[in-house]
Amino acid sequence: MAGAASSKTRLRADARRNSEQIRSAAIGAFQGQGLTVPLEEVAKAAGVSKATIFNRFGGRIGLIEAVIEEVVASALFAVIDRTRSIDDIDERIAYYFTAIRDLQYRQPAFNDVLLQTYPHSQQLMEICRVGSEANEELIAAARTSGALRPEFTAGDLHALVVDNALALKHGERPPRADYDRRTSYLLDGIRGPSAAPGEH
Repeated sequence: MAGAASSKTRLRADARRNSEQIRSAAIGAFQGQGLTVPLEEVAKAAGVSKATIFNRFGGRIGLIEAVIEEVVASALFAVIDRTRSIDDIDERIAYYFTAIRDLQYRQPAFNDVLLQTYPHSQQLMEICRVGSEANEELIAAARTSGALRPEFTAGDLHALVVDNALALKHGERPPRADYDRRTSYLLDGIRGPSAAPGEH
């Protein structure tokens, strides 16, 4: 009996260790290459078989949902919270737009979320919902104050973000300096008459 109990304890410990190794490998792979990275690469980095990933997490969706907080959600929600804390609407717009584009540049997984690459993931869709609400909230406040062009909508912001996600995911990655310069151009293009060009 004691031997059987000891064996079960070792199996549980091995299972926990495998799960943590897979989680760690997935976070690194998703952050570096996006949510579509081959599971074989995650398994290799974790030192386990691909079958072990399915045994522990049920497949890609389960694995994504196990780590998406660390990979995407915490950073995005921090940006949203910081945006809401900024009183000046011009500064709020500049910070939010720049911070979102920065996340897109640094985190390929964020673009996969924006593009709803895995729509069957409830957690990913919830992140999209929270992001959409933040967009609508910001644009409504900005339009009321005249900080944005009057015809600019939350849908326009969403389209710009999605277009950028597609370009970063499927196109050639630009140098950071060029990317930041283009962010400034976009900001200047959407500002209303109450904001001076380049004010951010």
